[in-house]
Amino acid sequence: MAFVPLPGVFILRFLERMRPSQVSAVRRQATSMCQSDRGRDRFFVLELPDFGLAHFTLCGDCGDSAHRIASTRRDTRLETFLLAPGRSYSLYVPIAPGSGYGGRIRAARLHQHLLKQLSREPFQKCQLRRLLSYSPDSPPGSTEKGFVLWDPQDCLKIQKALEGLLAACKAPRPHLGMFEADHSGQIWQSLWELPGGVGDEGRKLVGKLRVVSTEEPPLHPSVPDLQGSVVFPNLEEAREVIVQCTSSIPEAQEVLNLVDKCPKNAQKGKFPVIVIEGLDATGKTTVTQRIAEALNAVFLKSPPPCVIQWRKIFDNEPAIIRRAYYSLGNYIMASEIAKESMQGPVIIDRYWHSTAAYAIATEISGFPHYLPPAHHLVYQWPKDLLKPDIVLLLTVNPEERIHRIQERGMNKTKEETELETNKLFREKVEISYQRMENPACHIVDANPDREEVIQTVLSVIKKYCTSL
Repeated sequence: MAFVPLPGVFILRFLERMRPSQVSAVRRQATSMCQSDRGRDRFFVLELPDFGLAHFTLCGDCGDSAHRIASTRRDTRLETFLLAPGRSYSLYVPIAPGSGYGGRIRAARLHQHLLKQLSREPFQKCQLRRLLSYSPDSPPGSTEKGFVLWDPQDCLKIQKALEGLLAACKAPRPHLGMFEADHSGQIWQSLWELPGGVGDEGRKLVGKLRVVSTEEPPLHPSVPDLQGSVVFPNLEEAREVIVQCTSSIPEAQEVLNLVDKCPKNAQKGKFPVIVIEGLDATGKTTVTQRIAEALNAVFLKSPPPCVIQWRKIFDNEPAIIRRAYYSLGNYIMASEIAKESMQGPVIIDRYWHSTAAYAIATEISGFPHYLPPAHHLVYQWPKDLLKPDIVLLLTVNPEERIHRIQERGMNKTKEETELETNKLFREKVEISYQRMENPACHIVDANPDREEVIQTVLSVIKKYCTSL
């Protein structure tokens, strides 16, 4: 089920049946938690219908100056979103503190499981929006992913099904958030634990806090998590993720065996190493093969053949596992490049840049301007990965891409479908490619006739690879 731009309002019937003294007690408890735990406040990022991002936090009736300042801030987009008709729910998957890659992998799998379940009955008429929870004081890797689920029919069946889904999860379970507006128009979130039951008898009210708009942080909250979660800065980081998967994915050990046979910090030979990158349907593979023939070079394609047999398995895993698999494939590829570049030129169909560009574009929600800024570390080539002499990026306009995809008469890959239907995603991939450094991409217009593109590519290669 795609993330559809439809909002809703959170209504909590159970609170309406509580006595005023009970509600007051809950609020006093929430206020106490807010005042004593201020250093670990959580902030939230919600992707809005227009793909902008709304930032907010939760607080009780705190009297401190920070919360008084925050309480004066308003985001009418957020208010409109939360106060539209319907019934909505929020949930995000917690990451156990100090659990390292093991905890992050468990959270990623639970998030993927929930996403699949929420695309089935009885949730098919509901819509989802992306929700992130983070703390500025927490180390990288602690951002928690979740959803806002909107039920346009305000159906009790949906609430019970959602409670049952969360109650069936292993600890630490996601909390179920419900929002409501009070008589003054203030929006409150009631947070529930689901120890294992469904209905009033199976849930526990954790607290009720006020929704307060906050300033947009300098960087998208996912940016600090990119390195070490989807764009790995070195071999060991990616390897550790796959090590954590050996008990659940038998093929993970096979990948590790191949990686461990490769020399560390493989070095390029005396002949040029040329990488050709590009979105699907830019003519990349055909151009790469023709250039290899023209230069009498060895043609390599990423991921390498020795791991491509497990591609479907890892493509069905959460992003942290899938990207670690592709990252290790690059290091295995580096070993092959080192060997072949001793004998002659090497032409490669995709390498590290594509691994990083797609990962960044997928993880960063919202508009392209939320991407990491130019010169950020996430765009830098890993220091322990064999570096090519030149990287060329083939680009075509969207209309030409669609025409070429249709001409293929082939089933679209998941990425092709996303690129075709999601303009923002395509823009984010292209911008990420263009911000890569050390080495940067030489952009080649691939709209003209194929022969003209090939001649342009050859000209650029010979300009920068003088040994040819």
